[in-house]
Amino acid sequence: MTSTNLNSAQTRQSFADLRLQGLRARDAATRLGISEGQALSAFAVNQMSPNQEAQSPYSVTVLDGEWLSTLQSLETVGPVMALTRNEHVVHEKIGVYRNVSAQGSVGMALGPEIDLRLFLQHWHAGLHVLERHQGKEQHSLQFFDRHGQAVHKVHLRANSDLVALEDLVQRHARPEVVPVFQPGVPDRKADRPDAEIDVLGLGEEWSQMRDTHDFFGLLQRRGVGRLQSLRLMEGIHTRRAPLVAAERVLRMAAEANTPIMVFAGNAGCLQIHTGPVHRVMVQGPWLNVMDEGFNLHLRQDAVADIWLVSKPTDDGPVTSLELFDHAGDLIAMFFGERKPGQAERRDWRELAHGVAQGDRVSSLRVVPA
Repeated sequence: MTSTNLNSAQTRQSFADLRLQGLRARDAATRLGISEGQALSAFAVNQMSPNQEAQSPYSVTVLDGEWLSTLQSLETVGPVMALTRNEHVVHEKIGVYRNVSAQGSVGMALGPEIDLRLFLQHWHAGLHVLERHQGKEQHSLQFFDRHGQAVHKVHLRANSDLVALEDLVQRHARPEVVPVFQPGVPDRKADRPDAEIDVLGLGEEWSQMRDTHDFFGLLQRRGVGRLQSLRLMEGIHTRRAPLVAAERVLRMAAEANTPIMVFAGNAGCLQIHTGPVHRVMVQGPWLNVMDEGFNLHLRQDAVADIWLVSKPTDDGPVTSLELFDHAGDLIAMFFGERKPGQAERRDWRELAHGVAQGDRVSSLRVVPA
């Protein structure tokens, strides 16, 4: 990060106008042809006079790059809402940041509610965002990649400790700088042609996996894309599922009270919900879970492929449903609730195989209270 002189006044006015029209921050920035990170950085305190800052709907303080220390300090803030998203899904969890650690650029938060896998090499800028609207103030910490796309956000709740947050921000503030973001989006690495893949070797090594975490290394060693590997293993370790499988699995898990794991994220952060789901509803193209402590918003019309995937482990096979978009990028994954060293739940396996085969859809219809 370095100091820069943005056309801040015009950006601030245009962004604020679009927000007043009801657009979400990400959508307002897109309308302006800039990233969300760039739009918010225009409100950095050193880009405004004291009078402008006092009247602005946003006041933004840039944070240093001490990501691990910042996240560890969040425990003192108490309950917050953690938000991680990609282009097609938003994953929200309410809880306390606990047991945050890292080895190199790979970190994690291992709390009962907030469960994260962090890939900090993709974290470029952090902002404390104070938003003022209709006489109320909302505080958040928002983290962005080098292209200004959000990798993770933390929103304060009514029972959060604002004094602890202000102390955290003061310790990590870098008000003399604003982030510089690169235009565009990260290039997606194209898969090698199927003909170049040793399919037999891929299958043999897949069959020898002892832990689900071995899967990423397998893809790297074999030089194969994730979705590509599922296609090549179809009928052996994988099976195509109907596009309605996402809604079916959530509704049937809710009906049977089967605890599941919901993974969603981006290159910089993977966020996990573990436990039952209850209030499942569809609103337009969005498939939603609207539970106390967990919200999920999945854009169903963006899902191009769903695969039933089986991975061998020392504890027996582990079954997942994996959702991909039209570009072949992973949107979300569903597993049964499980801890290392435990066998997979039979009710989850039967449920997942049932929805993949197109078995009956639960008649349960959950509507807002």
